[in-house]
Amino acid sequence: MTELASSGQLRAAFLRWALVCVPAVVLLGFVSMAISGGGADSAWFEGLVKPGLFPPPATFGIVWTALYMMMGLALAMIITAWGAAGRGLAFSVFAVQLVMNLAWSPLFFGAHQISWALGLLVALDVAVLVTLVLFARVRRRAAMLMLPYLLWILFATLLNWQFLEQNRDADGVVEPDAMVRIQM
Repeated sequence: MTELASSGQLRAAFLRWALVCVPAVVLLGFVSMAISGGGADSAWFEGLVKPGLFPPPATFGIVWTALYMMMGLALAMIITAWGAAGRGLAFSVFAVQLVMNLAWSPLFFGAHQISWALGLLVALDVAVLVTLVLFARVRRRAAMLMLPYLLWILFATLLNWQFLEQNRDADGVVEPDAMVRIQM
């Protein structure tokens, strides 16, 4: 086959992948939060001293939904960049940073590991930055879609650090109600 795909075919391929990637990334984000053990509604979190930078709780659902949608679109751009040098590496690093992202909520909200969650966020900051650079080498627009995510993750790192500073006594504390009980 010696013919190149038309711009219409390329657009259609991107739309098909976007219809898979965007819902998949958004769904994974919501599943991560759902398995985290109550999130911001838990008694443990409600008892924490909130940093001055802590935005209204409704902000997080709105921001994360938008960020996950942009991440899905960026991923679709990379997937449909057939033949682009570095495409496979960019996809792989994206997958690694996404797994790290999805692990944060269960670690922070579920396991109450504020310090471990902070360490994860620092590693995630680096992974997202690397992802952004690799995406820029494949598709500049994909990297631009990842920029708000990088900024939000950096803000989340600062926020997590402030939570740790103000709530050292709550780091790793497991609520008695959160323990799993097996009934016979």
